[in-house]
Amino acid sequence: MQSVQAIAALEKLVARINAHDPSGIISLCTADHVFTDSLGSTLSGRDRLKEAWAGYFSLFPDYRIEVESTVAQDTLVLACGFASGTHAASQETWRIPAAWRARVADGQIVEWQVYADNKPVYELLSREP
Repeated sequence: MQSVQAIAALEKLVARINAHDPSGIISLCTADHVFTDSLGSTLSGRDRLKEAWAGYFSLFPDYRIEVESTVAQDTLVLACGFASGTHAASQETWRIPAAWRARVADGQIVEWQVYADNKPVYELLSREP
């Protein structure tokens, strides 16, 4: 039963991410939530996380996660699919394979980690004036 609830929590988070809703994202996370990006950098603290999500959505206003499959064991969920977006300044688009790891407690996301080769995104950002 924990696995089913953990997958449901991940699906809610993805829906809020795809709705570009920083407040909604944060409402689904625990107070001690930790976000880890694809380079291994971590971020925590509700205000910092909300600001980071808002900043990301301003860079990529149509950022989207497409989950193709999930697998869960107890409170750990792994998802794989694609991430995509359009850079606001250049209007260049990107779409990359990605995976996500979530740890869930009491229906809230404790940890959210991204696994992706973000080279196309970093190259796009490096060309920004």
